[in-house]
Amino acid sequence: MKRVLIITYYWPPSGGSGVQRWLKMSKYLPENGWQPVIYTTKDAEYPVEDPSLEKDVMPGMEVIRQPIVEPYTAYKRFLGMKKSQKVVAGFADETGKKQGWKERLAVWIRGNFFIPDARCWWVKPSVKYLKDYLKEHPVDAIISTGPPHSMHLIAMKLKESLGIPWVADFRDPWTEIDFYDELLLTRCADRKHHRLERQVLTQADKVVTVSWNWAQGLERLGERSVNVIQNGFDWSIDTQKTDTPLSKAFTLTHLGVLGPARNMPTLWQALHELAKEDAAFANDLKIRLVGQVDQSAIKDLTTLDLMNNTEIIPQVPHDQVLELQQSSQVLLLSVNRAPNAKGILTGKLYEYLASGRPILCIGPEDGDAARVLHETQGGTTVGFEDKEKMKTAVKELYHKYLKNDLSNKPCAQLDQYSRKSLAGDYARLLHETLQ
Repeated sequence: MKRVLIITYYWPPSGGSGVQRWLKMSKYLPENGWQPVIYTTKDAEYPVEDPSLEKDVMPGMEVIRQPIVEPYTAYKRFLGMKKSQKVVAGFADETGKKQGWKERLAVWIRGNFFIPDARCWWVKPSVKYLKDYLKEHPVDAIISTGPPHSMHLIAMKLKESLGIPWVADFRDPWTEIDFYDELLLTRCADRKHHRLERQVLTQADKVVTVSWNWAQGLERLGERSVNVIQNGFDWSIDTQKTDTPLSKAFTLTHLGVLGPARNMPTLWQALHELAKEDAAFANDLKIRLVGQVDQSAIKDLTTLDLMNNTEIIPQVPHDQVLELQQSSQVLLLSVNRAPNAKGILTGKLYEYLASGRPILCIGPEDGDAARVLHETQGGTTVGFEDKEKMKTAVKELYHKYLKNDLSNKPCAQLDQYSRKSLAGDYARLLHETLQ
C-alpha cells in the first residue's frame, strides 16, 4: 500500500467545518490503496473544539503531532480577553461591542505581519522535523490542505528539498477568500500574499479545490488546470438515523457559524411580513440558529420582533448537529455575501442533503450551491435580495408542513457526494500524480 502524508492544521479535537474534509477522507483512502499519515498540531488554539470527532479517526492511523507557536495568547491579552475565550472564526461578532482601535490594529497586524496566516511560525520547524522523518519513513505523495495556507508552504519546501509529488488542496481560496479585503493589507503585504499563492499554484504537481467557480479563479491565478473534488457527507450510522422525530413547530434551522457575511436580513424581513400576514404562521414559526451567531443577525431579528420565534443553541458536538438537522422541518443554507459567493460549497450542504430534509438556500441563483441543489433536487435557491421569492418559497414549504408533506425524500444522484466515493476520486488523482 502506498503512503501519503497529509499536512493539516485542523484535526480532532478541532471541531467546525475545517476538520471534516480530511478527517473523513482519510477514513476511506486505505481501501483505495493509500495509507494516510497525518501531520498536525499539538495544543493548537482552535476556534471550536469537538472531542467527539476522535471516534472518526481510524484505529491504528499514524498521527504525528508537533507543537505550534500561535500569537493568540498575546492577541487575547492585548484585547483584554480571558485565556479561556476562543478567537471567533469568520469575523463573527458574538459580543455586540463596536470594533475599536485595538481590534482594528490587531487585524492590521495579523494581515501584514503574519503572512499567509497566524500559523506561519509553524512552517520552518515543521519542514525541519518532516525532512528527518521522511528520510526514515518515506511516503509516495504529500497533500497539504488549507486554509491555513501555511500548510501549503510546508509542503512546497518539502517538495523543493525531497522531490516528493505534492497535491495542494484548497478548501477555501487564498487571496480571493471572502474576508481578504478586511485584512487591511499594505501594498507590500498584498504583493507577498499573491507571490506565495502563485508559487504554490505553479509548483504543486496537482491543485484541487471544492467548487467549479473557485477552480476557475485558481486557474486564472496559476495559469494551469485545477481539479474539483467536492466536499461531501459520511455514510455512517449517525447520519442514517431514521428515528429522530421531526420538530412539531415549522422549524427553519441554520447550523454553523452565522457571521456577518452570512446574515440573512432579507429573509428575516420576509418571515416578519409572513408572520404579520398570518397569525397561524407566526404561531408555528421557529427559527433555530445553532453555533456562533453574529450580533448583526440578533439585532435584525430583535428589530423585526422575531426573537420570540428564535432559538439560539451554542456550539454542540457533531453527532448532535446531525440530530438537530434531521429533526428540522427545513434547513437554511446561507451563502456568504462575497465576491466569491458563486463558488461557495460548504461541507454543510452535503450533510444537509444526506439528512433528506428540504433546503432553502439564500445565495446566487447561478452559483455552485444552486447547481448542486438543482441536480440533486434537494432544495430551492433564492437570491440575496429577492424578498418576494423568499416569501413564496417559505409559503410553499409551510403549506407542505401543514399537510405533513415535508418528508425525508431521498435526493437524486446523492452517492457521488459520499465521502467514500470522493476518497476514491482522490485516490485516482494521487495515482495520476505518480505517473
